[in-house]
Parts: sequence; structure tokens; C-alpha cells
Amino acid sequence: MKNQADCFINRELSWINFNKRVLLTGMEKDYQILDKIKFFSIFSNNLDEFFMVRVASLKAQVDAGIRKKSIDGLSPKEQLKKINKEVKNLTTLQENYLNNELNFELNNQGIFIKKYNELNENQKSWCDNYFLSSIFPLLTPLVVDPAHPFPFISNLSLNLAALINDGEQSKNQFVRIKIPTKNIGRFILIPNEIIETKDEKKRYFITVEDLIGNNIKTLFNGMNCLSYSFFRVTRDADLELKELEADDLLLAVEQSLQKRRLGGDVVRLEVEEDIPQNILKLLIESIEITEEYIYFCKSLLGLDDLNYLTKINREDLKENLLIGKTHPLLKSLDNSENKNIDSIFSILRKQDILLHHPYDLFNTSVEEFINKAADDPLVLAIKITLYRVSKDSPIIEALMRAAENGKEVMTLVELKARFDEDNNIQWAKQLEQAGIHVVYGILGFKTHTKISLVVRKEKGRLRNYFHIGTGNYNSNTSHFYTDIGLLSTDPDISSDLIELFNYLSGFSKQKTYQKLLVSPMSLREKFIFLINREIENSKKGGKGEIIAKMNSLVDPEIIQLLYLASQTGVQIKLIIRGICCLYPQRKNLSENITVISIIGHFLEHSRIFWFYNDNNPEVFIGSADWMKRNLDRRIEAVTPIEDSMLKAQLYNLLQTYIRDNYYSWVMNKDGFYEKKQGNSHLNRSQIDLIKD
Repeated sequence: MKNQADCFINRELSWINFNKRVLLTGMEKDYQILDKIKFFSIFSNNLDEFFMVRVASLKAQVDAGIRKKSIDGLSPKEQLKKINKEVKNLTTLQENYLNNELNFELNNQGIFIKKYNELNENQKSWCDNYFLSSIFPLLTPLVVDPAHPFPFISNLSLNLAALINDGEQSKNQFVRIKIPTKNIGRFILIPNEIIETKDEKKRYFITVEDLIGNNIKTLFNGMNCLSYSFFRVTRDADLELKELEADDLLLAVEQSLQKRRLGGDVVRLEVEEDIPQNILKLLIESIEITEEYIYFCKSLLGLDDLNYLTKINREDLKENLLIGKTHPLLKSLDNSENKNIDSIFSILRKQDILLHHPYDLFNTSVEEFINKAADDPLVLAIKITLYRVSKDSPIIEALMRAAENGKEVMTLVELKARFDEDNNIQWAKQLEQAGIHVVYGILGFKTHTKISLVVRKEKGRLRNYFHIGTGNYNSNTSHFYTDIGLLSTDPDISSDLIELFNYLSGFSKQKTYQKLLVSPMSLREKFIFLINREIENSKKGGKGEIIAKMNSLVDPEIIQLLYLASQTGVQIKLIIRGICCLYPQRKNLSENITVISIIGHFLEHSRIFWFYNDNNPEVFIGSADWMKRNLDRRIEAVTPIEDSMLKAQLYNLLQTYIRDNYYSWVMNKDGFYEKKQGNSHLNRSQIDLIKD
């Protein structure tokens, strides 16, 4: 094996490259303007989370003197230097495009983000009145002086910093005001009658900070505002949880969340490009941040707020993403007038169903499965894992209804789902109050698997029905995340799921399963076996082939084995949306490996693993990526797909992605991505799947 830098791509830089693809997608001419805005917002929101978790972790390592090198041989300090350079280049690209092309396109479509000084007197008067009635009462200026220390700046908040002189003292005072964007929104819509237009499609906005800045004299009445500027901080928000010491995990997570809300160290300071030097100097001293983590912005701060504009009622400016149909095998369930039609359980007794969301509707499949189980008098028990659920979750409602109907209901609620901890705590409490048995999983492991089991009494015996998926039981994200799911009654997998649920609730020490691949017990071992089998078949002169679709590929052991497989002639096609630490197409290393990334309207979230196996393919779906955390530190479940028709469906789906020449980005031997060039025939995987 060559040196690390020649064999592995840095995880953090690979993630930045993924986010770059998101940004560049938002700059493509074929997208509608509000969809471009959506990609820009996602790019910025992704960066916020990246700094809160990944950059914060690296900074903490540097501060603690930890020099452990990354997969490609970089120290934490070296990684941070490269990260800041790359991110600053990307944010400059974003800002330039936003200030020019994107703003021009918005104006062409009648959407204007106006500066206060661009408004006429009537419009300014309306804005000033709005400020006095709806904003001014919410603002709290905090002065910094010997009696008032520098105030705490909350994570991701937008703030005004000003230097004030009251005329009585020669010394200037520093004042900070937090902008209450959550209460009043970032963009203020000026009514059409005020902008004097009859065109109902026109929209005039002014940002809340621009309006506040231009009413600064009202804020500091009787005093002289010498200068002001806006700034934003990003803090370490990774959840520190000493789980093994916790007697009550729910309480431990709640306490950790309180610490997060108080905020960790500042890992990024965003300021306006023309911020006065005296204000900047005071911020640097007070926040205690070094220059490399200061971002001078040429556009609005906090561009994730652009998402607000996507809610404008202009359907002509965005793609209609509310697509999907009821799965063909479940269509009979829509016929509510026919009382003799099959239930979902009788359909599943005849055959397995493979679901592909959002193309197959979530509400008429997975939700139907849980809803029917909640109301069916023959159903005795429901068990389910909940990682991320929507705020108004029909599945939660169904589980509570099932408990009211006297069924045994067990839910595993993962309290450590990052940035969903608070939401999951509230759900856990509500579920317990409804009489549901709630568990929180195994100490030291996140439960990431997406499984549900329904136990039904039929003709004097129990039959188990189940769903195993690649995505969360989340009704909202099911509309724009692509995920695969299996509905089945397979007795061996059902038995495995019973054992797995018992393991999760603490009543089993099960280490082996009949068919299910479970981490941290058997998943890594099985994938290594499957790859090695392709290697052996290739060595014997046969055909070796692997096709794998996932979110991220990071695990060094798997990557090294894929390199070995490539060198023995195994053809490997990888469809990886996000992080990929493997170099493809390198001579004497990975010549037989290709890597593509699909970035489109839907977030590609499904995991599919296909192994040729001497012309007897083995195919798997599940919740795990090829990352160390998924293989070793999480509870994951990956299920085989054994029905030949369903295996063929998955193979054809993988080929649809491989043929894509519209949403597809191809990684070259140096680790850089280029948009795949379309030929005379356009293959648009996500659009083509809508049409199927």
C-alpha cells in the first residue's frame, strides 16, 4: 500500500467538496430561481453544522494538544488550515453569485430585496412604522462597561454591534443588540399597495437588520451612534454526554442540551466586509477568536435564512416536488368503498413489497402499515425504532392510538440523534404518558437502524410483519429524501428482528442472526466476506462485480479491501452522495473503481449493496454507510433482498443512477468531481424515476 496521502482523501475536505457540489448545483442555469435559492440555503446550513461539529472537534483537539493524524496523514492543525482556505473560497463564490447573477434573476421575476435607501419616502414611512410597532419593543441594547461585561453571544444569532457616545462622556461605549429573527423573520414583506403595483407576483422585501440599522437613532435616542455593524458567531454545539455515568439517560441528555444552549467556544465569527476596525477589534478581544476563523462577508450574514424566500407563493418559480404514487400492490387499499378488499396484511402474506420513496408514497405504504396495525383488533404488539420523526408525526399518533386500543407498544427513541435531541425528548415523554414502553437503546451506541415489527394473531398462531428501511420514520422528509424500504413477513428475518428488539430493550445478549446483518456484531464481518468472495471469484478467472450506493465511504479497512478487489479485476461502481475517502481510477490502485455523486432535487439517502456472486447476486438494503461509526459504534440493521424480482428492481435502479448524465458528478483520480457530460440522450435519474 502506498502512503496514506496517496490512498485516502481527507474526510473533512471530501465533505467540503460535497457541499461545493450542492452550491454549484444551485448555480446551474436549468434550475428554477427558488430552487437555486434552496440549494444556497442548504449549502449555508450545511456549513453551520460542519463548523458546530467537525471544526469544533478539530479545534478542541488542537487546544488539547492532540496530534492524532487523519486518514490521509494530516494533523488537526493542518486540517483546520486547509478547511478555512477551502471554505473561504466557496463562501466568496457563493456571495459573488448571490450579489450578481442570482439577485438579477430574482429581480427579473419580480422579487426584490431592497435596501432602505433605495425606497421612496412612502415606503420608508411604512417601514419605519413597522419598525416602531413590531420590532423596536423586542430589542434590548446591552452596553459593555466596567459594570456590564461583554454579553454572551448565542450560537448562530444575528447581532448588531455599535459604538455610542452620549455626549456627556468623552469615552465611547460598545453596545450589542441581538436581532430577534426567529420572532419576526429575516425578510420583511412590504405590501403591494405600498410599493404601488397591481402586479400580484411582485414582492418587495427589506431585511430586518437593514431596517434596524436605518432606525438606529430611534434605538439610541439622545445619543450619537458613531458606527455600527452586524455580526454572527458559530459555536461548538457537539453534544458531550457521559452516558456510562448516567443513571437516567433522558435526564442526562436534557442536561447536556442545556449546556449546548449555553454554548461552547466560538469556532467562527462572521462579520460584514466593511465592519469598522474599532468594532472588529473589540469583538476579537471579547470573543477570543483568531484571524483565520473570521469570515468577512460581502453579502447577507447567515444565508441559510434564504430558505424563507422559497416559501413565496410563486409555484412558477420552483419545481413541484410533491410527487409520488401509491405502490401498485397497495392501490387496492385506496378503494375505501369496497369492504371486501385485501388489507395490507393479506397483501404481504402473498408477497414482499419493495418501496422507493418519494416515488412510492410514504403515507399510503409505511404510514398505512403502522396505522392499520394500530386499529386492527388482531394485532397484539407493535415495535419500532425512532431516530428522527416529524413534529406532527402521524406515526407517533398511530402508536399512541395503538396503546389506547390495548396493544403492547414498544418504541426505541434515539435521544442522541444530533440536533434532534430536544424533539426526541419531547416525543419520548409523550409516548410514555400514553402508556407506551419507551427504551433508549444500548449504552455507548447510537441506535440508527430503521425497523418496525407488527405481531398479529391469525388462526390461533402469531404471524410477524415488518418494515426495514434506509430512512427515518419521518413523514416530512419522505417527500424529498430518496429511501428504500422492505415490507415483508419473512419468518427468519422476523425472528431476527424479535431478537434485535429484545437486545435493544436489554433482555437479550444476541450476537448472531439468521439473515439480518447487525452492527456492531456482524455487519463489518459480512461486508468483508462479501467483498472477499468477489476477489476470490475474480482470481479464479470468473467475473467479480460490486455496486454500492450510500451516503458516505470513510472506513479505511473497507477502502483498502476495495483497492485489493480492484487490483484483482473486480469491477466496482460506487454511487456516493457525500463523503468519499477513496481515490478511483488510480493506476495500480483503483483502476477498476468508479465513483459518482448524484445531487438533485431529492436528497439521495438510500443504501443499496449489490454483489455479483458468480451470477447469483446477493443484494442488501439498510441504514448503514461504510463508515467506522456505522460499522462499529451504532446499532444498524441491513437486510438481504432475496426475492428475484425485487433484486432485479434494485439492480435496474442502480443502473438508472449509473447511466445518469444530468444530476451525476464523476470523481477523477485526483479526488475532484466534474459534472458528467450528457450525450445526445439525456438520462435524468430523478426525473426518469418520477415518470416510471
